[in-house]
Amino acid sequence: MGRCALPPLPRYPTVDELGARAAALVARHPRDARLRRVGTSRAGTPMLLLSVGHGSRQALVVAGPHANEPVGGATVLRLAERALADARLTEGADATWNLLLCLDPDGLRRNEGWLTGPYSLGQYFRNFFRPGFLEQPEWLPDGAAGAALPETRALLDVQDELRPFLQCSLHGVDIGGGFVELTRDLPGLAPRLAHIAARLGVPRELGAYDALYWPGLGPAVYRIPPPRRAGLAAAITEAAVESTWFHPHRHGTVTAVVEAPMWGVAAVSDGSPPADRDTALRAVSRALRHDTGLLRHLLARIRPHLAVVPDAARLLAPVDDYLLVCPGLADAWDPETGDGAAHPLPPLTTAHLAALRISGRRLVLRTAGLLHQLVRAAGRDPAGALPELDRLIDEWCADYRDGCGARWIPVARQAEYQTRVVLSAFELAARQTRPCSSSGSGSGSNSGSGSGSAAAEPGWEAGAAVPMRRD
Repeated sequence: MGRCALPPLPRYPTVDELGARAAALVARHPRDARLRRVGTSRAGTPMLLLSVGHGSRQALVVAGPHANEPVGGATVLRLAERALADARLTEGADATWNLLLCLDPDGLRRNEGWLTGPYSLGQYFRNFFRPGFLEQPEWLPDGAAGAALPETRALLDVQDELRPFLQCSLHGVDIGGGFVELTRDLPGLAPRLAHIAARLGVPRELGAYDALYWPGLGPAVYRIPPPRRAGLAAAITEAAVESTWFHPHRHGTVTAVVEAPMWGVAAVSDGSPPADRDTALRAVSRALRHDTGLLRHLLARIRPHLAVVPDAARLLAPVDDYLLVCPGLADAWDPETGDGAAHPLPPLTTAHLAALRISGRRLVLRTAGLLHQLVRAAGRDPAGALPELDRLIDEWCADYRDGCGARWIPVARQAEYQTRVVLSAFELAARQTRPCSSSGSGSGSNSGSGSGSAAAEPGWEAGAAVPMRRD
């Protein structure tokens, strides 16, 4: 089978380019590749699934679960090309690759102000969009039966149809390093991740903010705790809630959440003991409280003038989410107010402290960028907020560049890193697949709820969910 002749894109693909390039692959390989519509977004955009191979074991790869994380689109195109070029990934593994091109196409369109470059921190944050928590399609705050978003329902239907042995959810870290989160251990993944990261010059995030309280399965590999119900504030900041990561667990699926960084920071790979943990934590907490206060005042000035913005609610929802959780995070990280008996901080390395600093700054930069867009969309700035927002965005981006050493990782390298990690997870998960697996049966039957199955797995105790901070 010959390699497909499509040249790789040197940048992130847009929604339309994803569909066009997938269709071109199918046209070149009509016997081995299929493209079908599996759902429709709220704005009427087709949700497309590209399938390669004819094996009985199904692998599902989900790109674009978060609107501001576009690397997965480039990765699924690259995976399709690899699977078409290498029969060991299809016939040799008795596998079919099912590649969902974008789970949140409407959100991805809203990021097109920065998506195709130039890639600078200021350009990214001034055009950043990510919906509020309740509009993020991977989360199931009301359980699978209560899923209201059509994007979520489409993914759940695909999961129950395919019953995959492996699901990979492709995420992007805007500033930091690469890491993997697993619903079940894949022994051997951590050393492979280390090798891939070293070869491609991608820092590994050894103290990921997302997995601050989670058990480690190896350097930069974390175990996702079983899901539980939670209130809105807890659900925003704790990932131990019901999600599409766990929904196919009933089918024997292992899910790997593969995070690839856009701007890398070397300090997130430093596993050494910190010189002065408490001083660093106080500085991060103090900065987050101060910056949150500035943004609250700016929002109060801006909000009365937003009636003329047609879609203001979509931009205000994540702003309100971020401003809701920031004070609690600052308190939790501060040695004077947090670190209590209920949820004490784990032992922290230099990598953890770097990740917390990056995360606190990320929350306020995202908020400032969304407020900047709201003022621009209003067409005028009677509150005089735009110059102040520009100053804050420039100052905080400079801290990322100069204070944290953030460096841009080319899109092709991001996608290659993510591709190699997915291929490693695929090989390891295929070894674990039981001969009696019902993957790909398409019957849609199940043996119980995802959360119930998770709790029953050896090593998973009911009610053992631990808090995790997620933005």
